Amino acid sequence: MSSFLERVSASGSAAGLNSQAAKFTAVALAASFTTATLILSIQGSQRRRRVRQLKDDLRKSIPPPPAFDAHSDLVNNNNYTGAAPTALPGVQPLQPCAGSLFQDGGLQLDEELVKEQLARNIAFLGEEGVDKLRKSFVIIVGAGGVGSWAASMLVRSGVGKIRIIDFDQVSLSSLNRHATAVQADVGTPKVTAMKKAFRSIAPWVEVDARVELFQEDCAEELLSGNPDYVVDAIDNINTKLALLKFCYDHKIPVMSSMGAGAKADPSCVQISDISETFEDPLARAVRRKIKKMGVDRGIEVVYSTEKPHHVKLLPLDETQAQEADEYAALPDFRSRILPVLGPLPAMFGMSMATFITCKIAGWPMEPLPIKCREGLYVRVHRELRVRESKIEKGIETIALDRRDVGYVIEEVFRGKSAISGSMEKIGLCRWRKDRSLSLQNVVVLTKSELDKHTKLTADADLVEIYGQDIVDSIEAKFREEAELNRLR
Repeated sequence: MSSFLERVSASGSAAGLNSQAAKFTAVALAASFTTATLILSIQGSQRRRRVRQLKDDLRKSIPPPPAFDAHSDLVNNNNYTGAAPTALPGVQPLQPCAGSLFQDGGLQLDEELVKEQLARNIAFLGEEGVDKLRKSFVIIVGAGGVGSWAASMLVRSGVGKIRIIDFDQVSLSSLNRHATAVQADVGTPKVTAMKKAFRSIAPWVEVDARVELFQEDCAEELLSGNPDYVVDAIDNINTKLALLKFCYDHKIPVMSSMGAGAKADPSCVQISDISETFEDPLARAVRRKIKKMGVDRGIEVVYSTEKPHHVKLLPLDETQAQEADEYAALPDFRSRILPVLGPLPAMFGMSMATFITCKIAGWPMEPLPIKCREGLYVRVHRELRVRESKIEKGIETIALDRRDVGYVIEEVFRGKSAISGSMEKIGLCRWRKDRSLSLQNVVVLTKSELDKHTKLTADADLVEIYGQDIVDSIEAKFREEAELNRLR
């Protein structure tokens, strides 16, 4: 009996000890949870307080818009010597605000705030990449639909200094595609309107706004300062060529915008070397003209592969003509209108800004082959080599390489048969068998046409076989190519 009581007593003592240990454990867990909750609460409160402080600091650091005065702050250091623009009816000029944080045209902003604003770029490009951007200098020539968006995204991406060059003024009709301009800016120089806007976006960026027309004789001064990149967003082809040639000769990296007007398909926007563009009338004109100036390749461009719509330059109506006279920087500057869907110039500008941002920051960027026809060139080149080996026994190489094949197909014959205009199963062969293979003696033909043409004798009368018009057309292309070759 006593033994049983002892066991019960021992069991009760053990149970009590276990219960007490469980209580201690529960108390310890509760204390740990309370402590953790308190710590997290304090940290969360600190984060919220810091976020509020950052927002307050940012709000305080945003400068007021400058007063509209053609003879003082708005055009300060912009070389603008024109008359003060006339305000639109109902549009009140901006008034100065007290308390601006700008001193001598610049703003000393807390570095932590700058990094907070650039945080997403830092996460993508890394500290070193963004540091390169913040030390970089980019020049934008042309402040319209393309140039304004390129400049805006470069500023937002962290570029430390930009120079914007444009002589034109904001018009009502340009508000459908301009990145920063608002109705209050109508009649003011585009570059000063952009400078004002950029002060509210990234006030630490140095913006050099030049109200000037880019011309060849002032290129050295306007492009001075050792820029990391130049953005060509010029509409006029002769001015564009002068800019591109200057940059090419002086080894200044340049990216050029081709035609965004009359285009609508965003999936067709491409980036490539100027030598590889197609389906863009402006790109074709620039490519051929600049080749005569000795520039074969080495200029990056953004363009659209969308087939041009059948749209025409339209004459201005009476109201638009009056606006043109009143707000144009040059007499009769806007005499014609090209239909433009606003998002396309914006896409061109943002594509350029993205490409340049990555290039400067050292981020790997290799756009896809534009035509995606490399396989075609390889096949055509291989087949041409086989045909040539039958004419000249034992040859191992031929006069044309794969790039030449691509050039002949795309540039000389526009991807079509020289005889029928067909694009089906095309290839290359000599035009005249009694002459050596060269860029002035090679034609694009379909497979059936190739089979027939290669069987002709060396003394065959091509006029009798194909007709005078076809022979003249092909010979004209050869003469043009010979002239281009002489200038290379």
